[in-house]
Amino acid sequence: MKIQFWGAAQTVTGSMHLVEINGKRLLLDCGFYQGKRQESYERNQNFPFNPKSIDAVILSHAHIDHSGNLPNLVKQGYDGPIYCTPATADLAEIMLLDSGYIQEADVEYVNKKRRKKGLPAVEPLYTQRDADMVKWQVQPKKFYESFEPVPGVNARLVENGHILGAAAAQMDLHEKGRRKPRRLWFSGDIGRFGQPLLPDPVMPDHVDYLLMECTYGDKPHHDPEMAFDEFRSVVKQTVQRGGKVIIPSFSVGRTQELVYHLNRMVTYGDIPVLPVYVDSPLAVNATDIFRKHAKDFDEEAKSFSKDGGHPALVFPGLVYTRSVEESKNINDQKGPLIIISASGMAETGRILHHLKNNIEDPNNTILIVSWQAPYTLGRRLAERDTEIKIFGEVYHRKAQVETIGGLSAHAGQDLLLRYAQSTQHKLKQVILVHGELKGAEPLTALMKQHGIENVIYPAAGDVLEG
Repeated sequence: MKIQFWGAAQTVTGSMHLVEINGKRLLLDCGFYQGKRQESYERNQNFPFNPKSIDAVILSHAHIDHSGNLPNLVKQGYDGPIYCTPATADLAEIMLLDSGYIQEADVEYVNKKRRKKGLPAVEPLYTQRDADMVKWQVQPKKFYESFEPVPGVNARLVENGHILGAAAAQMDLHEKGRRKPRRLWFSGDIGRFGQPLLPDPVMPDHVDYLLMECTYGDKPHHDPEMAFDEFRSVVKQTVQRGGKVIIPSFSVGRTQELVYHLNRMVTYGDIPVLPVYVDSPLAVNATDIFRKHAKDFDEEAKSFSKDGGHPALVFPGLVYTRSVEESKNINDQKGPLIIISASGMAETGRILHHLKNNIEDPNNTILIVSWQAPYTLGRRLAERDTEIKIFGEVYHRKAQVETIGGLSAHAGQDLLLRYAQSTQHKLKQVILVHGELKGAEPLTALMKQHGIENVIYPAAGDVLEG
């Protein structure tokens, strides 16, 4: 067996690992590398291997940093199967189409500037048409269903509690020339215990090689219920002022979590029935898929739906908007009300219009519910800048800004350690990926304190042979 690490290696983006066994090549994830524009374009466009040489792909989940370069892989000649869970298949389809639309829109904007400078036009990394082709190669597998992606590899997808449909891949490797099989476990992104809607992550068992994320290897997370309490407090205070709660939110995962929390507040009488708008076409489409796969929810969400008499993601006052006209009409509404809209870092999309129209009212609250990258509008809001530029115009922020840091869908340091310890007795090697040095270094030290000695943190292009 040989594993080569090509993405999410000493970084948290572009997940992509190549396993070679019995003369076959199995790709784990094919994520979109996100960074500076030119670097991203070159890294996503140019694979470090021939896509035609890949025999199969296993996709852990639908987030773009894990699935987003599949259109390029197919476009450049990959014609084999893509294995994932049914919910991941549905979510990936809409997310890749949305990503294709963004690629086309970005290039159109860039080409306008290039034309003014007399420069030749550039092509999008891929189009919506390219993204649409991926679905024909997807072969959904239910959780715990055995399949053979390449000869000699018996695989199962197991729940890891990150987003709907997200899975770890358990692979039993039967190599030529070896008497006993060995087990490789790819964690994907590990979720958390007690997350709303989702089952708890399944712990690895009898694993020889553990390929696992380390995003938050430097710190533990608080109980998710603490984040709910903070969210409820912010909403109640704003509603009492008659204001609006404006929430920039990622369309898949985070939006559905917020809707479920608001459902709980309304159902249990913490807040009155009031307008709650989910204003993002992708979020609306994703929510439809969540509802389609409600059987994958955890027992708490199923019980809540039964007791409340309505689904987890539907409740009185909740409105899902699709059209531009519906979105514009929201800004004519008086508070109290709640708006959840994309993008999650407030860089593009409908959220900009809602911020523009509401940022100068001190009765309103802008609620930041996820990490914000440097230089984004979301980061400037999180840092409580008083002058905010939107669409080239300066606005004086008078709305309150609140942040909630406990809603991460990734495991914290304590659970990452527990994840490795669950199979410690058999481990030959722990391989840390999907994390920066600030996460990998303290997690490695902590693992060694607990007797897990063989831990590596490979760079892009590094090879592990076993």
